[in-house]
Amino acid sequence: MGEFNEKKTTCGTVCLKYLLFTYNCCFWLAGLAVMAVGIWTLALKSDYISLLASGTYLATAYILVVAGTVVMYFILLLIIFLLEIIAGILAYAYYQQLNTELKENLKDTMTKRYHQPGHEAVTSAVDQLQQEFHCCGSNNSQDWRDSEWIRSQEAGGRVVPDSCCKTVVALCGQRDHASNIYKVEGGCITKLETFIQEHLRVIGAVGIGIACVQVFGMIFTCCLYRSLKLEHY
Repeated sequence: MGEFNEKKTTCGTVCLKYLLFTYNCCFWLAGLAVMAVGIWTLALKSDYISLLASGTYLATAYILVVAGTVVMYFILLLIIFLLEIIAGILAYAYYQQLNTELKENLKDTMTKRYHQPGHEAVTSAVDQLQQEFHCCGSNNSQDWRDSEWIRSQEAGGRVVPDSCCKTVVALCGQRDHASNIYKVEGGCITKLETFIQEHLRVIGAVGIGIACVQVFGMIFTCCLYRSLKLEHY
């Protein structure tokens, strides 16, 4: 019974999304049609406008063009608004799960992919991370003991990557004393988490904040369209 209700709810959600999409498309096409009729009137049916004493005919055509443009602009605003809301929600949701994801994956990524074939981007990112944030390893420098590269002959006797060193020179990672590497400054996971969270807050604030501003833009657009429509009739 529960599974049936879940499927029913999912089906209803899909139908609602489809109807909303269809309505938006129809609304946009209606705006396009209104604008097209106005342009058609101005371009092809304006030969005798100079013979008319009143400018109502011309004004009507211009109003149609403006009204159609406003409708299409409203749809574009709505799409942008929805995308910004989605970006803000995703940023907030990822903000909540960031700590768990880093704890589960960062150490494995650093120890299993660093200096491994096909993972050059990971190697470069780890080196940049450790140098930029003055850290060594995921939790601490001891994490590098589990590194496949450190335990291989290619490491050249290093106990940590050279990027852990306060002053990077060749083979400086052979010595893991606190005077040589970022040993007491803490691991990279906390610093990376803080860095990403700060950016997620900015993304969320900008996305939702601008979306709220655009609500007023859409309200203004609706009012303008309504005004133009009433003036036309």
